[in-house]
Amino acid sequence: MALSKHILTFFQGAWHEGNTPILGAADHSTWHGNLVFDGARLFDGVIPDLELHMARIVRSAQSMGLEPPVDAETLIGLVRDGVARLGAQAAYIRPMMWSTEATASILDPDPESTEFAICLEALPMPEPAPMPLTVSPFRRPRQDTALTEAKAACLYPNNARIITEAKKRGFKNALSLDLDDHVAETASTNVFMVRDGVVQ
Repeated sequence: MALSKHILTFFQGAWHEGNTPILGAADHSTWHGNLVFDGARLFDGVIPDLELHMARIVRSAQSMGLEPPVDAETLIGLVRDGVARLGAQAAYIRPMMWSTEATASILDPDPESTEFAICLEALPMPEPAPMPLTVSPFRRPRQDTALTEAKAACLYPNNARIITEAKKRGFKNALSLDLDDHVAETASTNVFMVRDGVVQ
């Protein structure tokens, strides 16, 4: 799903233009869904929390049983190089890691087969706009029901059904609760509340 027509992807040691293919039909992650990713933003010449985003992709990979082939510092350097090459004023920055092979049990990844890529898409920040919300009938899983400590692609079909169901009822998004009835997030954003002038 390309978000932009202006894309740079770092894969297997080089930058490539366009929506670069990175997964094979028989790769372990293709059919077992254990790809992890992160998302950072470039705007107004800054990339807020770049270090935190790159540290999180490394932790996500480790949580998924992968062995990150690069560390956070290397990712930061590659992102800064790629942003300079992209030449855009605003961009979505998405590092990814996944396995190509499995162990003998087939289900779990072979950590040494971990690949990585960084996709940069020239993309303006969305303009602030009203977002009518409902409460979704679908829950956000917790750590004892899904691998929520990783920012994993396999978690997002649940978010997709949350927003699809909300749109069918005339809303743009929905709050999802966790299994303990706490507000967790919307289908596509974090949630904050201001109470008595304090952000919570």
